[in-house]
Amino acid sequence: MLNRKNIFRISVLVVAGMLVQACNVKRFIPEDELLYTGAEIKLEAEDSIKAQNRIKEEIVAVLTPDPNTKILGSRPGLYFHYKAQKENPGFINKFLNKKIGEEPVYTSDVDLGQTSDLINNRLENRGFFYSKINASMEEDSTAKKAKAIYKVNLSRPYRMEKFELDADSLNIYPEIKESLAESYIEPGMRFDLTIMKAERERIDKHLKNRGYYNFNPSFLIFEADTNQYDNKKFKLYLKLKNKVPKQAIIPYQIEKVNIYANYEVGTDSVRQDTVRYGNKNFIQNPEFFKPKYLEPYIIIDEGQYFDPDDSRNTARRLGSIGAYKFVNIRYKETDTITSDSLGKLEANIYLSPLKKRSIRAELQAVTKSNNFAGPGLAVTFTNRNLFRGGEILNLTGKFNYEKQISSGDQRGLSSTQLGLETDLIFPRLLFPVNINHNWFRYSIPKTKISLGGDYLNRSKLFSMLSASARFGYYWDANRYVSHEFNPISLNYLRLANTTQEFRDILDDNPYLRNSFNQEFISGLTYSFIYNGHIDQWKKHQFFLNSTLDIVGNSVDLLSNKDGPRPRTFLGLEYAQYAKADADFRYHFIIKGEQKIATRIFAGYGIPYGNSEVLPFTKQYFTGGPYSVRAFRIRSLGPGTYNPDEDNQDSFFDQSGNIRLEANLEYRFPIISFLKGAAFVDAGNVWNSKFNEELPGGKFNSNFINELGIGGGAGLRVDIQNFVIRFDLAVPFHDPGLDKGDRWTFAIDEPVLNFAIGYPF
Repeated sequence: MLNRKNIFRISVLVVAGMLVQACNVKRFIPEDELLYTGAEIKLEAEDSIKAQNRIKEEIVAVLTPDPNTKILGSRPGLYFHYKAQKENPGFINKFLNKKIGEEPVYTSDVDLGQTSDLINNRLENRGFFYSKINASMEEDSTAKKAKAIYKVNLSRPYRMEKFELDADSLNIYPEIKESLAESYIEPGMRFDLTIMKAERERIDKHLKNRGYYNFNPSFLIFEADTNQYDNKKFKLYLKLKNKVPKQAIIPYQIEKVNIYANYEVGTDSVRQDTVRYGNKNFIQNPEFFKPKYLEPYIIIDEGQYFDPDDSRNTARRLGSIGAYKFVNIRYKETDTITSDSLGKLEANIYLSPLKKRSIRAELQAVTKSNNFAGPGLAVTFTNRNLFRGGEILNLTGKFNYEKQISSGDQRGLSSTQLGLETDLIFPRLLFPVNINHNWFRYSIPKTKISLGGDYLNRSKLFSMLSASARFGYYWDANRYVSHEFNPISLNYLRLANTTQEFRDILDDNPYLRNSFNQEFISGLTYSFIYNGHIDQWKKHQFFLNSTLDIVGNSVDLLSNKDGPRPRTFLGLEYAQYAKADADFRYHFIIKGEQKIATRIFAGYGIPYGNSEVLPFTKQYFTGGPYSVRAFRIRSLGPGTYNPDEDNQDSFFDQSGNIRLEANLEYRFPIISFLKGAAFVDAGNVWNSKFNEELPGGKFNSNFINELGIGGGAGLRVDIQNFVIRFDLAVPFHDPGLDKGDRWTFAIDEPVLNFAIGYPF
C-alpha cells in the first residue's frame, strides 16, 4: 500500500535518478564539438582599484553567450533537449524539452574577439582607457568541455579634476546651476558614462519639477578635456546642445484645469454642464461626483508651474477612490499668451467610472489540518459612489460547512457558520475637526465603518453568536508605508446551546472557561505596515507588519465599580488587555526567481484589570501551513505541554498569550509556472502565567529549547501571482516529548500542507 512514507521515499529516488541522468550529457556531444561551460575573468590592475568585484560584475554582464544552465552539478535542460532529438523520444521527453529544454552551447558559438571588444567598450565607459585584454579557450577533450579565459589588465582610470557648467545668457541655466547642489558628479571620481547619464536624468527631473514641460535629458551634453592636465586627469563641462527648441527652455504654467468626472469615449463635452469649484472646471451631466468631494484629490492648480510629481500624485489619489476604472491626465499647450519666457498649459483630467453595482461570488473547498473539510460560499454585493462622493458599500453574506473526517470518537463532528458583514467606506476623513488634506499629500485617508454578525454551530459542543462594529481610518503615507487606526472596535460573543460534554470541558479547565466568559471586547487597534516587496528588482527586500491592540480601558471607567471582579458593562463581562505583535520579513534575491525568504514573528498579550486570560479568539496558536509546517494547527505548545493521545479536546487548549516564530525558505523555479522550495520552521506559544491544566506551558528562560522545529520541501503552482501551495514537512524537534527524546527527525511521519498563497 502506498502511504505518505512510501510516496516520500519514491519521490526522493525518482528525483535522484533524474539528476544522475541529467549529469551524463557527454555521450550526446558531437565528436568535433566541445561543450562551452562559461568564462573565467582574471583581473589585474596597475594600481590598487577600489570595488574590483563591481568591475568584474560589469565585465561578466557583457559576456556572450551564456552557457547551458547547471543545477546541482547537472544540466537537465540540455539533457532533455538531446533526448528529444532521438528517433522515438517519447511523450515525456518531448514535454520536458518543450518546458525546460535548452539548445547546446558549443565553443564554436563563442567569438572571443567580439566579446573582448564588448569588454573593452564597457571598461572605457567606466574610465579604464587603453586596458589590455587577452582571451583564450581552456579545453578538456576528455570531458568534452571548455571554458573561456579572459585576462584583463586594467589601466589606471581617468579621474575628474574639475566640473563646470558652460553657461550662457539663457534663463534655463540658473535653474540647471541650482540643481548641481545635488549632483552625482564629484571631484576625483572616475570617468563613468553611467553616472553622467544618471546626472542628465536627475537634471531633467529637476527642470520638469520647475515647469520645463518640453525639456528632455538628451538636450544636455558632457565634454571632457584632458589637455589641461597630465597624469590621466580631465576637466568635465556640461552644456546644452546646439539648436535646442525654444519650447524646451521655457517653463510652463497651468492656465486651466478641466475635470471630466464621468468620462466616456465619444461623449460630447461641449453639451455637458460645467461647474466652477476650487478654481477648477468640473464637466459632467448629470452630476456623477460632487465637486466638493472630488476637488481635494486633485493637487494640480491653476497658476502653478507644471510639475510631473503633481500629475502622478493626482492620478494615484484619484485611482485610490475606488470609483474609477481609468484615470487619464493630458496636457495641452495653448497658443495664446505664449511668450519667449513662459508657456501655458491646459490640464484635462479624464475619469472613467467603474460599473456602479457588481456582485461577486466565491465558492471554496476547504481542507484544514485539524481534519475538518467542506464547502464555503461567500457572496458580495458592491455599490460604488453611493452618495456621489466616492462612497463604497460592500454587503457580504457567507456560509461554511465543515465535517471532521478523522477516525475515532470525534468522527462525524461538523461545523456550520453563517455570517453577514457590511462595510461602508468614505474616501475622506470623517472627523469632528476639519483637517487640512495637504497633511496627507501622498493619499487621503479613508474612513471605514463595519458591522457584522456571525453564527457558529459546532455539533456536540456549542453554538456561538458574535457581533462586531468598527470605526476607523486607513491610508498610505508613501509608496511603502501604510497605517490603519480604529479608535472604536467592538466585539460581542455569546455561547449558546452548549452541550453537557462541552460544559464538562469548561468545568475541568477554568483557564479555558474564563477565555469564553469575556463576552464584550471594546478597544482600539493600530497597525503599521512597511512593504518593501513592491520593489521586486531589489536584491534586499524588507517587510514589517506591527499591530497594537488595547482593549477595555474606556469601558472599565464606565463600569460598575461596586462588587468583585470580573465586573460587567451593560450586564456583560468585558475583556481588558493589551496586545502587540510584529511580523518582520526579509527576502534576499540570489538571481532571477531564486531567493532566500526569512520571517520572524513575535507577539505578546497581557491580560489585566478585569481579565485573567485573553479572550479565546484573541489568543495565539501555532502550527499549520502558514506557521511551523511540520506540526498541525494548534498541535504545538504551549511550551512543552503534550495532551494525552485520548484527549480529543486539546484543540481548545493549545494556545497562549506569547508567540515566537522564525522561518527560513529557499525558493527556486522548476518549470514555467511550477516553483520549488526548501524550508525550515521553528516556533511555539506560551502562557505568561502558570496554569495547572497546561503543565509546561509557562514561558521561561529556557524557551529556546522549547521550540518546535521542522523542515521540508514544497511545490507551488504560481500563475500570475495566484499561488497554490503544497508543502511536505517533517518534525526535527518536538518540545512535547521528554527531554533527551525531543530531537526526533521523524522523516517517516511527514505532514502535508495545502494552502493558497506564499506563507510569508
